[in-house]
Amino acid sequence: MANLPLPVWRVIRPITRLYFRLSRPLTAGVRGLVRDERGHVLLVRHSYVDGWYLPGGGVERSETMLTALTRELDEEAGIILRARPRLFGLYANFREFKSDHVALFVVEHGTYERVARSSLEIAEYDFFAPGALPEGTTPGTRVRIGEVTGGLEPAELW
Repeated sequence: MANLPLPVWRVIRPITRLYFRLSRPLTAGVRGLVRDERGHVLLVRHSYVDGWYLPGGGVERSETMLTALTRELDEEAGIILRARPRLFGLYANFREFKSDHVALFVVEHGTYERVARSSLEIAEYDFFAPGALPEGTTPGTRVRIGEVTGGLEPAELW
């Protein structure tokens, strides 16, 4: 669906959200906090929703969380994992779905390769210093970055 023109996607997105809310009482997602050699973190800006986010997405049927993370990082930002990332925390997010659970993985510099990637789903992506995140970085993204870079325990809720 991410390949649809933006005006079409903005109409279809609320309908798909309602469908998933009713048909999937439990959902799982993944996010990756990818750091470069400077300690900067990778953020993505989607073409269909405002804000900057950690890359990631939903876990599909017959897919492990690690497989989903590997797929999402490659699709969204050309990050090819070469080593197993560290699971940082498991979060619940009840805003979007009845029961959405998100796993946050930390991907350190030296454990991945970068490949130039373009996608209709991703408007742009870049690495940012944790203390100088771009305007529009979502509150949940800011908190997760603070937890990881500040050595804090992960919260229970996203």
